[in-house]
Amino acid sequence: MMKQKKSRKSKYAKAKKIVLGILLAYIAVLLIIYGAGVFYFSKHFFLGAQINGADCSGKTVKEVETSIADEIASYALTIKERGKNTEVITATGIELTYVKDGKIQELMEKQNPFLWFLSFAENNAHTMSATTAFSEEKLTKVILGLNCFAEETIQQPEDAHLEMGENGYEIIPEKEGNALDQEKTTAVIREAIAAGKTEIDLQKEDCYLKPSVYENDKTLISQRDQSNQYLKATITFDFSDRQEVVDKNVIKDWLTTNDEQEIVLDEEKVKEYVVAMAKKYDTFGYPRKFKTSYGETITVSGGDYGWLIARNDTTAKLIEAIKSGKSQTMEPDYTYKGYVRDTDDIGNTYVEISLARQHMWFYKDGQLLVDTDVVTGNHNQGLDTHTGVYGIMYKERNATLVGENYSSPVKYWMPFYANTGIHDASWRTVFGGTEYINNGSHGCVNTPEANAEKIFNNIEKGVPVVVYDNQ
Repeated sequence: MMKQKKSRKSKYAKAKKIVLGILLAYIAVLLIIYGAGVFYFSKHFFLGAQINGADCSGKTVKEVETSIADEIASYALTIKERGKNTEVITATGIELTYVKDGKIQELMEKQNPFLWFLSFAENNAHTMSATTAFSEEKLTKVILGLNCFAEETIQQPEDAHLEMGENGYEIIPEKEGNALDQEKTTAVIREAIAAGKTEIDLQKEDCYLKPSVYENDKTLISQRDQSNQYLKATITFDFSDRQEVVDKNVIKDWLTTNDEQEIVLDEEKVKEYVVAMAKKYDTFGYPRKFKTSYGETITVSGGDYGWLIARNDTTAKLIEAIKSGKSQTMEPDYTYKGYVRDTDDIGNTYVEISLARQHMWFYKDGQLLVDTDVVTGNHNQGLDTHTGVYGIMYKERNATLVGENYSSPVKYWMPFYANTGIHDASWRTVFGGTEYINNGSHGCVNTPEANAEKIFNNIEKGVPVVVYDNQ
C-alpha cells in the first residue's frame, strides 16, 4: 500500500514540473518577443503609425524621410479659379525639396518602445509640417506666369452704374471680372505650399478684386431716383416758327453729384446751354439779309432792333422748370424784344427807307400802304440818317421837335432811334431827289403829311424800321 501511494506523488510532481516548464518556456518566448519588439520599435515606428495621413508602420526614420522626400518631389498644388478654370504648380517647377530638420526623429523619440505592445490600442496618427525649400525666383516666375495673371485674359471688375435707357436712368449691375489681388494671391499660394496643401480655391480665399459699388447700393439707387425726377420735365422754348426742346436727352448731361453724393443740376452747364441758345436765336445787333422793295437782297447792319435773351434770368427760369418735374412750353426772358419772333424777325409789317433813293415804303401784314418820297438827314452837314434796323419807340400826336437852333411842331411823330424819327414836314414842298444833300433834315425822315398820317394811323410800337444806303 505504501509503494502505491508513493508512486502517485511522484507522478503528480512530474506533471507539475512539466507544466511549470511549459509556463516558463512561454514566458521566455514572450520575453524574447517583448525584447525583440522593444529593440525593433526603438528604431521603427509602431504598427498603425501615420504621419500626415501616410502609413509609417514599421518604418525607420530614414525610410519615412525618404518617403516624405519622394512625396514632396511629386507634390502638385491645384489652383481652382473663377469660371471653373484650374491651374497646377508642381514641385519641379519651383524646385521644391524636403529639408531634413529632425522632426521625424523627434516623433520617433517620443515613441516609448517598452510600450510597443500597447500601440495597437492607441491612436498613432501624427501631424507635422514638413520643412521644405524652394526657389523664390522660380516660384515668383511660376505665379506670374499663371494664366490667371495673363493680361489678355484679365477682366477688371466694373462697378454698378447708371445708364440712360428708354424710360430714364437704369442701374447696370456690377461685373465681378476675374482680376486677382496679386499680392494676396501670391501670399495664399505660398502659405498653401508651406502647409503642404494640394488644392486651394482662389474664390474661397477671397483673392479676387471686387467692384466698389453693387447694384443694391443705397446711394446708387437714390441717385437713380433723383436723376429720373429731373428727367420728367420736357421744356419747350417757343420761338414762333421754331422750337428748342429741353428733354431728358439734354438734361441728362447736366446732372452731377454734390459732396453728399446727391444728384443735382450743374447750373453752369445749364447756363452754357442758354448762352448757346441765345447765340442761335438772338438777332439784336446782328446783320440781316433784307429783300428791298425793288427786288434786290442786301445786308443791313447796325441799329438796335431785335431779340436779346436775358441769359441769367432765362437760366434761372429753366432750372426752376426742370426742378418742377412738369412739362411746359415757355418763352425765354428777354433784355430786348423785336416785333416778330420768326426766323425773319422783320416780318411783313415794317417801314423801309432807302437813303440813296430818298424813298420810303410802309407794309402792313404784307400789304403796301405807303409808297412815298422823303427827305432824310442833311448829307453835306454830316447829319445823315443812321442806317440799320430799328423799332418804333412810340408814336405821338402834335409834338414839338426841339434841337440846337430849331423848334419844329409836327402832327405825327414816330421816333425809332434817339431823337430820330418819321414825321410830317409842313414847311417842305419838295420831297425826294437830291434835296437831302444840301437841304436835308437834322436826321429825321421828313414825310408828306398825308403819308405820315397814314403811317401813324396804322403803325404801332415795335414795328421794324429798315434804313439802308444802297441804290
